[in-house]
Amino acid sequence: MVINSITNGIVLDHIQAGKSMELYNILNLGELECSVAIIKNANSRKMGKKDIIKIDEVIDLNLDVIGYVDPGITVNIIIDGARHKSTNLALPDKVTGVILCKNPRCITTTEQELTHVFRLTDRENGVYRCMYCESKANVTP
Repeated sequence: MVINSITNGIVLDHIQAGKSMELYNILNLGELECSVAIIKNANSRKMGKKDIIKIDEVIDLNLDVIGYVDPGITVNIIIDGARHKSTNLALPDKVTGVILCKNPRCITTTEQELTHVFRLTDRENGVYRCMYCESKANVTP
């Protein structure tokens, strides 16, 4: 399989095997006009198997969302065919608009236009709680 190198763009590397499609959907990469390549189950000395996403354009990405889905991802910015910047992610302190509060008594249930905001309350276990009602997020990274 041949996937061309990127001249200017972004490479999301070290994605846990199987998580690339979730990132693709959450980041709305299907709406981009540029080429986007998803490499699933690539061999990795560090991880055994990993996924990679290559975006053939430098765009703004929500690093908090990426860090929530998989805090082990490395974001590489490619300029003129060379790695310009590399960022290792971690769990973000706050996630906005990704996790939905399932508490029926939460204000986000009745106020539909209110953005769902979750704060990281336990970094070691990856626990997020709703900013409004303190309910624990049902979805964990």
